[in-house]
Amino acid sequence: MAIRAIEVKGLRKTYRKVEAVRGIDLHVEVGEVFALLGPNGAGKTTTVEILEGYRKRDAGEVQVLGTDPETNERSFKERIGIVLQETSVDPFFTVREVIELYGGFYPNPLPVDEAIEIVGLTDKADERIRRLSGGQQRRLDVALGLAGNPELLFLDEPTTGFDPSARRNAWQMVKDLQSLGKTILLTTHYMDEAQMLAGRVAVIARGEIVAEGPPDALGGRDVAGTKISFVLPPGSPSPPPQVAGNFQILGNSWRSETDAALPILHELTGWAVNNNVELRSLQVSQPTLEDVYLALTGGERDGASESQTVADLAGGKSETGRSR
Repeated sequence: MAIRAIEVKGLRKTYRKVEAVRGIDLHVEVGEVFALLGPNGAGKTTTVEILEGYRKRDAGEVQVLGTDPETNERSFKERIGIVLQETSVDPFFTVREVIELYGGFYPNPLPVDEAIEIVGLTDKADERIRRLSGGQQRRLDVALGLAGNPELLFLDEPTTGFDPSARRNAWQMVKDLQSLGKTILLTTHYMDEAQMLAGRVAVIARGEIVAEGPPDALGGRDVAGTKISFVLPPGSPSPPPQVAGNFQILGNSWRSETDAALPILHELTGWAVNNNVELRSLQVSQPTLEDVYLALTGGERDGASESQTVADLAGGKSETGRSR
């Protein structure tokens, strides 16, 4: 039986009397992009730090690349890459110099030019870091995570603060990494990012996994009812009973949620065409990943930073040992 990249069973972690992680089970296959979603304080950071080997668990079984990360073996560290939300490096290094420096810590580093090409910084290879844009510096962060040629890459909020164009460029970079056979565990607050990149996602809330699966099927999205809505212009005739009976009417607004969208739309649009009636703002949709996420997490989006909460409870700095 092939070893999974990550296997977690019954993971628990408590800070004083606060149970931050409450019996999590999850797995990540080799070569997979897996997204971990959840509001601040849900347990994401604690879970990821345990997987990286930077925080000890209280209970449960954890295997990452076939190794218990808590043993903190050098051979394990050499097989993973970590991309934090912020990385501090000397701004007077060039891109090439700092990647070469980081690669020197590993026995089988990725060739520097290859790392630079993967993240799209070839034309900036000899540029000082202080002259890079924010998006370019984030790409450099990823290159540093790749410097040791890891089998598994942890990406923490990789596109926070990016403009739409930069985000899409970063998404392509992640897809390119997967095509090279890298396994990626991604944490993000962006639902479209998880939808675009991840083969599977897990939603964590209040220290528990509340849903897991492909983005299109999460929380029953694939079998959820279809929403149909439109507005009739003033003075328009009303649809016949066989159509109108499927809708709730509020003024000129018509809305329906149904498991039989196709026949209803056929009747509706056929009537509109035959009677030359405009269906203004016609929308046909199923629940988005964000809709499902907010329902699963009780509408939680923001809150105290988990890293800071963990630091306060543990009586020390957050991100212990993880800062570059």
